[in-house]
Amino acid sequence: MKFGNGSPRSYLASLLAAWIGCWSPCAYTADPLPVFVSILPQKYFVERIGGRQVQVSVMVRQGQSPETYEPTPRQMAKLAQAKLYFRIGIPFENIWLERIIAANPRMEVVDCRRGISLLPVRKGHPALEAGDQHGMADPHIWTSPPLVKIMAAHIRNALIAAHPVSSSQFEKNYQAFIQDLNQLDQYIRQTLAGITHRRFMVFHPAWRYFARTYGLEEIPIERAGKEPGAKSLAALIEQGRQEEFRAIFVQKQSSRSNAELIARAIGAEVIVLDPLAEDYGRNLRHVATVLAKVLR
Repeated sequence: MKFGNGSPRSYLASLLAAWIGCWSPCAYTADPLPVFVSILPQKYFVERIGGRQVQVSVMVRQGQSPETYEPTPRQMAKLAQAKLYFRIGIPFENIWLERIIAANPRMEVVDCRRGISLLPVRKGHPALEAGDQHGMADPHIWTSPPLVKIMAAHIRNALIAAHPVSSSQFEKNYQAFIQDLNQLDQYIRQTLAGITHRRFMVFHPAWRYFARTYGLEEIPIERAGKEPGAKSLAALIEQGRQEEFRAIFVQKQSSRSNAELIARAIGAEVIVLDPLAEDYGRNLRHVATVLAKVLR
């Protein structure tokens, strides 16, 4: 009896090798671990560490506001299958987290803010009204690469605990991600090294952690979670003239009418910077390049 062009012994050896390969922990490929995150930058972080071993769903999609977002019934149904939820402290979490947990009590909620020195939100911010458990903290921690390194460790640890068979791959991916974050941090510092101004005006205060990390200060138009009144608007215009702001930064998810009004009054341009872009490294390089040009 012949088995193709080889001997019976070689054929059986091949079958045995294939069987061992299928059951080897290194070769075993289970279904991807279903996890949820709140915003698109987190999706990038989790996928960098989890790779093909994770399937990441995002609550707040492109163009939607984390301040006013409400989950869809389809998302709530999909949450019932998730193993992990990585929270970051945005306002909608504070309102919906109990219902999210109720949809899947077995799902582990991982707070990515642990170990981070948080900035308090300004009075009247939606997070204050929602009763944030971290002392009403500004949630925009992902805009600072050094803080993302802390978040990345939480992500790695949670993925390893949930899927131990892939622990070595998670660790390898984590180390590569940390190296990329270090390079990103160095790029931003080098890019901003030659600036002569340190203050910049934004509509929505989303860049305070970025500013703190790189020795800058953001001046927000939006105060107490609301657009400015006539008196505040006049004060902002006067400040913009005195400090010779060359640009006012807005994001896609916010109104830009008042930013455009101030820009016209002080002879500045309105520039879109998106803190919620998914391609994290490319986006922050763009932010640093734009700021360096405007603040020189």
